[in-house]
Amino acid sequence: MSTDIVRIVKGNPTPEELAAVVTVIAARAAVPAPPADTGRASNWATYWRNARTPFHPGPGQWRASAHP
Repeated sequence: MSTDIVRIVKGNPTPEELAAVVTVIAARAAVPAPPADTGRASNWATYWRNARTPFHPGPGQWRASAHP
């Protein structure tokens, strides 16, 4: 049974290159997992999404934007 975590299978890396690879792997392992997506927007975002009407660009629309 092998206990190798990282194995170099091709090439002849220098000690500096190995150190760089180990640093990247260690840094990646230290990053916490992103929070689980709840699949729903917050109540504040949902309110404003429903309260505002979408923009409809076109000729004369700047005039229509002043009169709700």
